[in-house]
Amino acid sequence: MRHFGHIAPEERQRLFFRQPGVFDADSPARVLAAALGATLYSPATRERLADDIVKQAGRGVVSMVLCLEDSIDDAEVVGAEENLVRQFADLVGRADVELPLLFIRVRFPEQIPDLVSRFGPAVRLLSGFVFPKFTEERGVGFLEALTAAEAASGRRLFGMPVLESPELMYRETRVEALQGIAHTVDKYRDRVLALRLGVTDFCSSYALRRAPDMTAYDVQIVASVIADVVNVLGRADGTGFTVTGPVWEYFRVQERMFKPQLRTSPFLANRAVDLRESLIEHALDGLLREISLDHANGLLGKTCIHPSHVLPVHALSVVSHEEFGDAQDILRPDRNGGVLRSASRNKMNEVKPHRAWAERVLQRAEVFGVANEDIGFVDLLAAGLPD
Repeated sequence: MRHFGHIAPEERQRLFFRQPGVFDADSPARVLAAALGATLYSPATRERLADDIVKQAGRGVVSMVLCLEDSIDDAEVVGAEENLVRQFADLVGRADVELPLLFIRVRFPEQIPDLVSRFGPAVRLLSGFVFPKFTEERGVGFLEALTAAEAASGRRLFGMPVLESPELMYRETRVEALQGIAHTVDKYRDRVLALRLGVTDFCSSYALRRAPDMTAYDVQIVASVIADVVNVLGRADGTGFTVTGPVWEYFRVQERMFKPQLRTSPFLANRAVDLRESLIEHALDGLLREISLDHANGLLGKTCIHPSHVLPVHALSVVSHEEFGDAQDILRPDRNGGVLRSASRNKMNEVKPHRAWAERVLQRAEVFGVANEDIGFVDLLAAGLPD
């Protein structure tokens, strides 16, 4: 699979200076962590879940979480587990279909070996599990169950802890909670693909809910938690993990509502026109601003609960031609320090301080590609929308 793989090759050629790379469920963990992109959540109770997965894969989704936790009623858990077993058996029979990376969000550790056993040969379609309300105390049980299930199935399985517990919100317990989580995930580093942020639960601790014109970073108490999570768990010194962006709750915008405007906009004929103002009218601006702030704060990828969020996340994850040029200049093997003017003549590139940034840009370029010089976000968004 690859990002923007649902777009015709000739269109990708027009859009990309460097094409998004190809990867699959057996790719190295560092590649998969960067490639998760917009991870689309779906309740495990959906009767046509297999069809939904195939449909979303055809629209550019590369990772999905099938949820047995907060998205379903407590009384539905047993039926949802049975449904997952049926749907995975259905997917096994579709050998000609390229599927996204599939993860299951469980409620408790015992579900992990139980589901892996019940899947039988269909376990080969599974990439791992998502662990809710992850703390040092709860996390060990999940990770031990994952390790045992992997050994029993012979299938490499990853875990994605969700950081959403009250201990992380409360100032008096946050540092200890983060240190405990860091110790736990470091012990199982080979099994932890990425860390996910549960901002809805953070807000719940204070009876808060951000409005559609506000990002998670506008809610200061939430922004402080994100900053501390990245501080402890997202470092670029080799000890950190990929941390993904929080869920965007609003989905009043439908793809077809703004596609005609993209098609008829003068932007497509004249690149000097910026469509962000028109996108604001469709309530996308909050999502776009939050994705940009995710990147600025060290997060990559995003939890999504609606298909219309996927393409904006991916379009804004593509490396710009200018970013790519700066990163390459900084990482040239003949440069061990100093300051140089960027090729675009608009910024300073300081080789040593900017090296970690440049390495991360090239990692993102590996999976999301590099846009052509005259290609921007709106071009990528317009090209990726279904007819």
